[in-house]
Amino acid sequence: MIEDELVQFDKSINEFWNKFINTASDTSCQMVGLRDAYKDSMKAFAEKLSVKLKEEDRMIEMFLEYQNQICRQNKHIQEKKDNLLKLIAEVRCKKQEIEVLAANIQDLKEEYAKKKEIISTANKAIEERLKRLQKSEDLYKYRLGLEIRKIYGDKLQFIFTNIDPKHPESPFVFSLHLNEARDYEVLDSSPHLEGLAELQENLRKTNNFSAFLANVRKAFTAMVYN
Repeated sequence: MIEDELVQFDKSINEFWNKFINTASDTSCQMVGLRDAYKDSMKAFAEKLSVKLKEEDRMIEMFLEYQNQICRQNKHIQEKKDNLLKLIAEVRCKKQEIEVLAANIQDLKEEYAKKKEIISTANKAIEERLKRLQKSEDLYKYRLGLEIRKIYGDKLQFIFTNIDPKHPESPFVFSLHLNEARDYEVLDSSPHLEGLAELQENLRKTNNFSAFLANVRKAFTAMVYN
């Protein structure tokens, strides 16, 4: 009975051992599978992590490059802004110069217009005087033996004849014009008259040109008889 029990016990132990061995073997296989799966998973994770890190490195490089580009652009924009401000200042300065120049031009235009008006008025007065002289030319020519010629420089030349009885065709000449003050001015005479300056001054005071011509003719006549 004891042997039977020992045999039975030994059988039980063998069955237990076999079951344990089988169980341990299965567990070992499962652990190996888990280990390999873990290794594979870690390897895949490491690869993904490496790719991710490389992508992040590229992103950082791109960010730094963009940042540098932005800095360069900002610097370029600031330079453009400074140049623009400088140009605006120059334009304002030029505008002020143009305004001053325009004001000066306007003043010159006004001054020119005034002078032009004065000159026009003076020219009209001269023209009127010349017209009066020319209208009297025939009268002077026939009554006083006088010829009036217009010569260079807006001057008038007066030529008397019939003064010297021995030589009636001999000319007695003087020239006259209006000076800047618009006064009569006798330039010369041939032959020379000593009292011509006094006759000129009297003409300026009286503005009686007919009397002046008559007095000049009298002076030439007196010269001949003297």
